[in-house]
Amino acid sequence: MADSHKLSADYVIVGAGIIGAMLAAKLAKTGASVLMLEAGAHVTRGEIVGRFRNSPRRSDWMSPYPSLDTAPHPIYQPQDNNYLVQAGPYPYKAEYIRMVGGTSWHWAAHAWRNVPGDFKMKSLYGVGVDWPFDYDDLEPYYQEAEEIMGVGGSTHTGSPRSKPFPMGEVAMPYAMKRAQERLAGTFEVVGNTVARNSRNFDGRPPCCGNNSCQPICPIDAQYHGGIAVQQALAAGVKLQTRANVFQLEHDAQGRIVAANYYDPDKNVHRVTGKTFIVASNGIESPRLLLLSKNDKFKNGIANDNDMVGRHLMDHPSTSLTFDAGEDVWLGRGPQSPVSINAMRDGAFRSEYSAYRLDFTNISRVDGATTGLLKAGIYGKEFAEKLRHAAAREMNVKSVLEVLPDPERRIDLADEKDSVGLPKPRAHYSIDDYTFRGHKRAQKDFAKIAELMGGSNLRYTKDDSFANNQHICGTLSMGTDRKISVCDEFGRAWDHENLYFASTGVLPTSSTCNSTLNGIAVALRTGAHLIAANGGPAMLPRSNTLAGFKPLQPLWTPAV
Repeated sequence: MADSHKLSADYVIVGAGIIGAMLAAKLAKTGASVLMLEAGAHVTRGEIVGRFRNSPRRSDWMSPYPSLDTAPHPIYQPQDNNYLVQAGPYPYKAEYIRMVGGTSWHWAAHAWRNVPGDFKMKSLYGVGVDWPFDYDDLEPYYQEAEEIMGVGGSTHTGSPRSKPFPMGEVAMPYAMKRAQERLAGTFEVVGNTVARNSRNFDGRPPCCGNNSCQPICPIDAQYHGGIAVQQALAAGVKLQTRANVFQLEHDAQGRIVAANYYDPDKNVHRVTGKTFIVASNGIESPRLLLLSKNDKFKNGIANDNDMVGRHLMDHPSTSLTFDAGEDVWLGRGPQSPVSINAMRDGAFRSEYSAYRLDFTNISRVDGATTGLLKAGIYGKEFAEKLRHAAAREMNVKSVLEVLPDPERRIDLADEKDSVGLPKPRAHYSIDDYTFRGHKRAQKDFAKIAELMGGSNLRYTKDDSFANNQHICGTLSMGTDRKISVCDEFGRAWDHENLYFASTGVLPTSSTCNSTLNGIAVALRTGAHLIAANGGPAMLPRSNTLAGFKPLQPLWTPAV
């Protein structure tokens, strides 16, 4: 660990999650000194697995990740700790982890690339904004990230490639194979793109089907931020834990000169450096910038245009649960193995949101048992109904696009957290664009159930939307400094040595989990920083779009 009395580095990175750690490793390999500051503790996989196994709340994916008083994060079960304040009009119940490795400790390892149309929403469809670069500019960095993590998946996803996946696909579970067979000709069911080993890779074993990817892979078959941090430390990066950064300092020219943090005893430590990179998530990063307001920057650091924290986006979901017409037995293999991708792009995006459809493979035993006991069902009837649910129950959910809207935002609440700092506050809504996509997806749900011989259909109640914890938009990059926070390399418009490496920089949500996009953008930022300091040039853009044809839906429901 770093010596807290002599903290200084060429690059000071705030946050030791998967994105910050992968960028830190890349920078350190050039010989530069790199220091990561992490608010949370350094916890081992063994400790997390132990907490999960001993938890009475097996379906609560946050139970192995308690909130520390010195680095609090949102907890909703068994009761809400009220860390993230809700301003409405729609609740935004984000769950994330403040500890070394970050929230990807309990991700599903989805490592989707955007499709080319995602980069040109305004130009192609007249909604949202365009990214400051296109798919082929980012494609080499997608590949770089995939080769570090060990990613495999189907090539039928709408995302062109210049090189093959570094990893073969994990074997498809029986239930998902049956879905693929029964839906063929109407829907193309493909294996998800995941950072999960199908063979020995980088000293880690292949997936053995534990079916606990969320909250923890007990054998490290899937890549996560804890592994990324170990790789960063091996590359020479220094790490200071229990360092809750609450303020960035600047000089008269607006350059950032120091980051101040509280240790667990609330002593203040000052860290100096040449270049500062805020790599916390899309809620904690804008919160830090807003906390850093002063007489010169009255709205906070990087916020002269009042854009920090705005354009909050995620991927709201609704779902359908039904009983299949045959035994399928969910629960062996990864929890989220396959999906339908045909509605990720198309002219319809001018009118309603794009979406993916994800099938769950989570064992139904725990949920069914809880429901039956609550209903007072025991004995022979209990055994029969539990077997039926475990064998037949299936679930498919939508992963819906959200457009950037400045009124959806993260700001500071009047309430203080356990450290005495203002809590983050979420202003969120579901607009008609996303709602219309949800209604379109429900028609797909009904068709899927029909093709699976489904009965006992249970749609999400009252059109309520679940949150997917894909926080983006709050540090949006762009070409117009009036409506964005940073440029195409994540550099703050107002501070020449301040950069962002976070899913917060993503200017649109697209339809895919935000992690790989955030990593690829950060690796591109790293290449820019290295080249600017006399290192190798950035990777050349790809030419994957030559002759590329986007996905076309196989089935269009009647209006």
